[in-house]
Amino acid sequence: MAPVLIITGGIGSGKSTVVRLLLEMYPRAAAYCADQRAKELYLSREGLLEAIEEALGTCLRPEGHFVPALMASRIFGDEKAVEAVEKLLFPAIKEDFAAFAGSGTACGAPFIIFESATVLEKEAFEGFGDKVFLVDAPLETRLARACMRDGASREEVLARMEKQRLMNAFSQGTLTKFADGSALQRAASRVDEVIHNDSTEDVLRERLAAAVSRSMNL
Repeated sequence: MAPVLIITGGIGSGKSTVVRLLLEMYPRAAAYCADQRAKELYLSREGLLEAIEEALGTCLRPEGHFVPALMASRIFGDEKAVEAVEKLLFPAIKEDFAAFAGSGTACGAPFIIFESATVLEKEAFEGFGDKVFLVDAPLETRLARACMRDGASREEVLARMEKQRLMNAFSQGTLTKFADGSALQRAASRVDEVIHNDSTEDVLRERLAAAVSRSMNL
């Protein structure tokens, strides 16, 4: 299998832009968006939604159709509920990705992109992937992008950002506040390249090319 390049980053950092540019620069590369694919797996993975409903004790299909907002409201602020969903979802994502990586889509790819906002902070993905590029930008830049993209208020985006402790630490330069050997420090140590997305696409393209050359030997 081709090397797996993880693209991660906080809300509004520009992960999707980085993936798009990488695919333009390396047309034979393949890309798997874990966050998008998860939404599809709820419907396509046999038994997954039923198992989640049982674990949460909540019906997520009140009229026979999955209502994502119901799950979001059920797990919001409930760490145990989040863990219950992730315990079922993450193995499905890993199996689905393995199938993708072995498919014709990824055949002959110089590397396979795995895009995920949370992969570094999840124990189920410890050791997953070959290289990790973390996309970053100043907090205010990320906020402005996310508010414009999602049509959300500053307060709404900040509330979502609060959960991404590692990504915020990179943006704010506060990684040292985490104790050595902590889960967040271990996650940070996995990052091979920090891609600063705080300028134009041309600059970002140059930074990506240099990072790929250094870390992927291409």
